[in-house]
Amino acid sequence: MVLGDLDGTHRHPERFSRRFTAQVARARKALGEERLPVIRLHDLRHTHATLLLADGVPVKVVSERLGHANATITLTVYQHVHPGMGREAADRFAALLEG
Repeated sequence: MVLGDLDGTHRHPERFSRRFTAQVARARKALGEERLPVIRLHDLRHTHATLLLADGVPVKVVSERLGHANATITLTVYQHVHPGMGREAADRFAALLEG
C-alpha cells in the first residue's frame, strides 16, 4: 500500500489530492499566478509517463509503471507524446539497413 498511515491503515487518496491542490494554490499566490500553472496531483502521473516515453523508455516499461493492463492502453493515451516517432523509426530502420 502506498497511501497508508504509520499503523498500516488505509488513507483515502483524495486526502493527498486536496493537500497537493492547496499547496499549489499557495505556491501560485507566492510566486504569482502567471508563473505557475494550475496542476492536479494526477497530472504528475501524466508528466511522468510523457517524459519517460519522450526519452525513449519502452512503452511496455512505462505501461507497467503506470499499472495499465496492457501496453495498448498506454499507447492509446500517450500517442501524442512524440508525433514524429514514425519518421524517427523509419530513419533508424534505414540506418540499420545501411550499416
